[in-house]
Amino acid sequence: MPAQATASRNSLWIKIAGLAVVAAIAAFAYFKVNAGNAAPDVTFTRLDGQQVALKDLRGKVVMVNFWATSCTTCIGEMPQMIETYNKFKDKGLDFVAVAMSYDPPNYVLNYTETRKLPFQVALDTQDKLAQAFGDVKLTPTTFVIGKDGNIIKRYVGEPQFSELHQLLEKALAKA
Repeated sequence: MPAQATASRNSLWIKIAGLAVVAAIAAFAYFKVNAGNAAPDVTFTRLDGQQVALKDLRGKVVMVNFWATSCTTCIGEMPQMIETYNKFKDKGLDFVAVAMSYDPPNYVLNYTETRKLPFQVALDTQDKLAQAFGDVKLTPTTFVIGKDGNIIKRYVGEPQFSELHQLLEKALAKA
């Protein structure tokens, strides 16, 4: 076999092995912060400066939504997120919208005030919350956390709201 063909074949195998490693790392990160795992022990800093520890919300179903004012999908889904929160808040749902580290705090504050967001809004200025939840990079990413503190579901992108509502009904009904 000519040396060029052998080198080409070796290069192909190296690329395949590299892709396999990347896939394994992605799978590990996905399963590290996915359904059935305990939510990370984090503390959110709200826009008003108050601290909210996720562990203090145990006993409630919690949605944690990573978003940005520059994300068109995030802005597009926000009215339905508000509707979802308003529908389930009296049944024990809590909601924390976490603005990504690259989102200017004054933009987040302006959006929150002008849209009258009814839930807690937190800043992740040092990217620690996104890292704790499995290095969230894509927005929107939403986690549904059960009353026991375990992650029930992770949505990357806009969720199917009818499915989300069914999931919330079921999670809120659990003792």
